[in-house]
Amino acid sequence: MGLTNNDVFKKLRVAHKLRDTDIVDICALVDFKVSKAELGAFFRKEDHPKYMECGDQFLRNFLNGLIIHLRGPMPEKKESPKK
Repeated sequence: MGLTNNDVFKKLRVAHKLRDTDIVDICALVDFKVSKAELGAFFRKEDHPKYMECGDQFLRNFLNGLIIHLRGPMPEKKESPKK
């Protein structure tokens, strides 16, 4: 079996040296609210009773927030004059 969303999330957290508060702030950049308790559930072992599977929506929002965190917000597009 390949990597789960939880595995990807854990690896990104370690690679970017992110703390729980950093992850909460990153998710806030894309208007996605997450609590520290939810984050703790993602990082538990699979056999733990409070383990929670990281869904696609959460990972997608975190990745979008991480892009904004690392690159900055996208610049506004200028409209080209119509002929």
